[in-house]
Amino acid sequence: MCDTMVALGSATKDGSVIFAKNSDRQPNEPHLLIHVPRKKHPKGAQLKCTYITIDQVPETYEVLLLKPSWMWGAEMGANEFGLNIGNEAVFTKVKQGPPSLLGMDLLRLALERCKTSLEAVHLITGLLAKHGQGGNCGYEKRFVYHNSFLIADRTSAWVLETAGPFWAAKKVQDVYAISNRLSIGRDFDLAHPELVEYAISRGWCRSKDDFHFARCYSNRLFTHFSGSGTREQSSSCRLEQEKGRITVQTMMEILRSHEPKLERTGPFATPSVRSVCMHGGGLVGDHTTGSYVAHLTDKLDTYWLTGSSTPCISIFKPYWFTASSILWTENQEEDALKFWMLREELHRLILQNKVADLTTYRRRAAELEREFLSLVEAVQAGGAHPSQREAIVKQAWQREEELVQSTVARSRPNASRIGGGLWFRNYWRKQNRKLGL
Repeated sequence: MCDTMVALGSATKDGSVIFAKNSDRQPNEPHLLIHVPRKKHPKGAQLKCTYITIDQVPETYEVLLLKPSWMWGAEMGANEFGLNIGNEAVFTKVKQGPPSLLGMDLLRLALERCKTSLEAVHLITGLLAKHGQGGNCGYEKRFVYHNSFLIADRTSAWVLETAGPFWAAKKVQDVYAISNRLSIGRDFDLAHPELVEYAISRGWCRSKDDFHFARCYSNRLFTHFSGSGTREQSSSCRLEQEKGRITVQTMMEILRSHEPKLERTGPFATPSVRSVCMHGGGLVGDHTTGSYVAHLTDKLDTYWLTGSSTPCISIFKPYWFTASSILWTENQEEDALKFWMLREELHRLILQNKVADLTTYRRRAAELEREFLSLVEAVQAGGAHPSQREAIVKQAWQREEELVQSTVARSRPNASRIGGGLWFRNYWRKQNRKLGL
């Protein structure tokens, strides 16, 4: 489960493009921050993706990946040209295929090989036609689905939604939010050549005039229970309300938002699949494991990363490609895992009511984030040498690390039990044992 959104220059306060995503997955699945440099590859080279091997290209671009620890692909990320992509699980009537390319593999392939959003649409659909999509996407349990994508560059954005080998794509105007459901109806700009005919042949619609992609191809039962309707509507409504005033902070607020019920009962005692900031527990299997905001401008692209689950308690930290040394390479995934695990321990301590003064921690976290936002705003306004930007990034990440480490160290000795109802407590006790906490 996930939520992805974009605001183009016509809808933002400063005329930039702002892209954001929460990755909602099984709560014990680590979400790693990985930097991959530009590379050249020998003729005839092969590339091992999560399940299958495909032909490599002569050169791949520099990329920032936010990825589940066990797979080759990524849930979201960007490349050196400002191309950003996020994917969503969608549930359709089309039968699942054998293990092939995952949606996360398709996302990473597009980032490594494309410069623009439209180029990425064509590459993903070409790979889909050649290799198909399929395979288990779950970490501790089997979970299969098809994929949709929100793809943005510095000037444009596209929505691409798939159902097995079939797909439809729509160019974004102003703002758009996607969740775990097909959203494109009759108003697509590009589509699989047999998209309509296949739906008619299956009896999902009567004629071309009756065709509506989301209505014809959606598995309504799975889509309903994903809670995606509430999340998509919440994100879309906020973007529409703020159109012309949207900022990085607006996107952060949406990623941290909860449905009204969760605000009343408290997010650390009740699960909610209908909140953009998703909280697992009981029968709800997914939880927000990573969050991301990209601020794309003509002068400088700035990325805001939590590197942690649960954005309502996390700190977004700035990142620029020039400061690549702050993140980890694919050969340093153990260090990237330690980074995520420390912040996940903080989340689990909060669930166990062990953080002595949660209010103080959250106030201090908010102060740090506001300070980081002010520093970055000054950099964007006046420009800064790459070495200065790297110094800002290192300082921000170090100060966040110090706050998290000190809070965890103070909280570990406090004995208490997980709050909430029986289902919720048992769910998180089980997750903690599996994670070794």
